[in-house]
Amino acid sequence: METLDRYWGVIRAFLTQSWFTIGQTEVTPERIVALVVLLLLSWWGALAVERGIQHISRSRAGKSMSEPGVYALGRIVRYLIWILGSIIGLNFIGFDLGSLALMGGAIGVGIGFGMQSIFSNLISGLVILLEKTLKIGDFVDLQSGVMGRVSEINMRYTRITTNDAVDVIVPNSEFINGRVVNWTYGEQYRRMHIPFGVAYGSDKDRVREAGLAAARSVEFTVEGGTRSAEVWLVSLGQSSLDFQLVVWVGIVGLRSPGRVTATYLWALETELRKAGIEIPFPQRDLHMRSGRIEVQLLEPVVPSAAGAVK
Repeated sequence: METLDRYWGVIRAFLTQSWFTIGQTEVTPERIVALVVLLLLSWWGALAVERGIQHISRSRAGKSMSEPGVYALGRIVRYLIWILGSIIGLNFIGFDLGSLALMGGAIGVGIGFGMQSIFSNLISGLVILLEKTLKIGDFVDLQSGVMGRVSEINMRYTRITTNDAVDVIVPNSEFINGRVVNWTYGEQYRRMHIPFGVAYGSDKDRVREAGLAAARSVEFTVEGGTRSAEVWLVSLGQSSLDFQLVVWVGIVGLRSPGRVTATYLWALETELRKAGIEIPFPQRDLHMRSGRIEVQLLEPVVPSAAGAVK
């Protein structure tokens, strides 16, 4: 028993030993351990509350707010619990929050230099969640060239999943400071322009018929009301008449623009070939300023019945 008391006294002395002082508060191992435990509890509690909000929303489908609204509410509540848990933990273990004001200058310098981008991303994350201009499931095209579906919105970053199943971590400030094209923000239908060309001399009416037939053969095409497929002659190119197949596509097509374009081009080539319409290739005229080129036309080689060449 005396040995245990001696060991406990050593441990107690270590835990209560002052390492350093912040203002009037002595920082000891005991207080640091208590702070870590409280922070872990607040972290776990915040996750539990967020999952509880999502569970209640799913169990009351059709009677609660939309899924993006629930996601934003859950994230904001989680962050608030983190902040409150940190403040309560500091007060509980004896930290004088007023003494932490002495560190304000150092923190301000840190934010001004090394932490500026981190602080900007945190604020941008809150703006995204509150404004709801970006939500889970949206298909976006960023100014940096990243294109994909929004899979997760965090305080510091947003995770974008491309159609190749590649996750791209994008800082939240890029959504606030840069151009963002949200293909699924409001309207569930979008008009797409599929360019193609045909040879000069082709019948424009037959080209239109072939283009509309191609649009009807593709499952992504949406028609009805004011939405209908069209074929536009947009320019007289150097080697071709340049057309555009203009079609309306739904939410499934919006999330796979590369696949949709490839499908329409496949259908266009099929219909143009059926109609006997030539798809040209670039042609160039060669002008010789000096010298001479001799050209000799040979008779075509025709195999004989016995396999000999005549």
